[in-house]
Amino acid sequence: MSEVELDKNPFLTALGERVRSLRARRGLTRKAVAISADISERHLANLEYGEGNASILVLHQVASALNCSLAELIGDVTTSSPEWLLIREMLAERSDSELHRARVQISEIFGATLESSRTNRIALIGLRGAGKSTLGQLLAADLGYAFIELSREIEKIAGCSVSEIHNLYGISAYRRYERRALEEAIQIYPEVIIATPGGVVSDTATLNEMLSHCYTVWLQAKPEDHLSRVVAQGDMRPMAGSEEALEDLKLILEGRAPFYSKANLTFDTSAHSLEESFKALRAQIRAVLKLPI
Repeated sequence: MSEVELDKNPFLTALGERVRSLRARRGLTRKAVAISADISERHLANLEYGEGNASILVLHQVASALNCSLAELIGDVTTSSPEWLLIREMLAERSDSELHRARVQISEIFGATLESSRTNRIALIGLRGAGKSTLGQLLAADLGYAFIELSREIEKIAGCSVSEIHNLYGISAYRRYERRALEEAIQIYPEVIIATPGGVVSDTATLNEMLSHCYTVWLQAKPEDHLSRVVAQGDMRPMAGSEEALEDLKLILEGRAPFYSKANLTFDTSAHSLEESFKALRAQIRAVLKLPI
């Protein structure tokens, strides 16, 4: 370890790691966050590597750009009331499996959909190129369910394309449209396959809504497969810097994987043909729905 690394403040180092993790989870480039936060890309890079003692104002701007609270950015937890403090104390030393059980029970207390209704709404999550649209349409046809792509529903609500939402209104507005589109889909369709955008897990409120009202399936694949499938769909942009694109994809997947893993089912589509993937996924979904295979 170099003298520079030894001299780094542990808090600033941890802060930088959280900024990088939040940025990766949201699938944003450093340049995009810097522009949104109105700071230089160099300043943001220093912050991410624990080399910049950023002012509270800069941290507030970065938090806004990442669509998170300042408390989340600096590593604090909710301390808004005695009840929150008591709950935090109860949960602080629990394992991830214990926290999962607690979350499920809390969800049931506050009105999660009954299991029988929830399994009739199947949400497919995962990075672009996982097969959500293709497998989703095949599953919907097989089960006789409706099929929707949440991105198209978002565009209907906003009255413009996803790219225009980002350019005109920013990431925070997009996440609000995304949650509204999911809520409307849940209300309208009792039986549906929903192909979700890759970043749907970035907003915890939306993720909670989905986990409470849908049977959620993480379509998983190797980063190389994600990239090759995106190119096969006609998007040649990743090929302009394929090595950099692959590293960015790995970083995004690393940031989102803990949230994708909250799905009820994880299904790996790598090293399988479309026909093989559909046959295996169909069997698992029909088993969940207690239908003949």
